[in-house]
Amino acid sequence: MILEIKDIDRIVEMAWEDRTPFEAITFQFGLKEQQVIELMRKEMKPSSFRMWRKRVQGRATKHKKKRTFDKGRFKCSRQRTITNNSISKR
Repeated sequence: MILEIKDIDRIVEMAWEDRTPFEAITFQFGLKEQQVIELMRKEMKPSSFRMWRKRVQGRATKHKKKRTFDKGRFKCSRQRTITNNSISKR
């Protein structure tokens, strides 16, 4: 699978986010957890990759089956809701 640069950037961003599970990346981009790990290894400096792996290993929010909640799969509960395109009306 060939990914565009913008897709790679988004995958890296989603992988760094604590509350975005690997299943969300699989759903949106078709990459399994192991493929995301390989992509992160390739795209990041070795020290950054080690820090990221240490952070996500065993983190319940990164694995849907380990999460204690069902709602908000793609969105943090603290994230502001956008309604009626209110951001562009500022």
